[in-house]
Amino acid sequence: MSLSSDDVKRIARLARIAVTDAELAATQTQLNRILHLIDQMRAVDTAGIAPMAHAQDVHLRLREDEVTAPDRREAFQAVAPAVENGLYLVPKVIE
Repeated sequence: MSLSSDDVKRIARLARIAVTDAELAATQTQLNRILHLIDQMRAVDTAGIAPMAHAQDVHLRLREDEVTAPDRREAFQAVAPAVENGLYLVPKVIE
């Protein structure tokens, strides 16, 4: 599949990209190369190949989920305007 200059103008208008007449030929060539590459990739037989999440066999290093920050809840709630049972009280905003 190759794009004509009218196709490139229409794509540029839909994408709201300003393409001048001087840039039109270069843009057309670049888009046609991309479409040609996609056609080449579609032609590859991938039957029997399992999908991969990553090109390399990468494993994330997981760490234990531990609390590392000091508990400052009492200090924060001491300056709050209204607190009840450890919760901040706020005015009702939906009636």
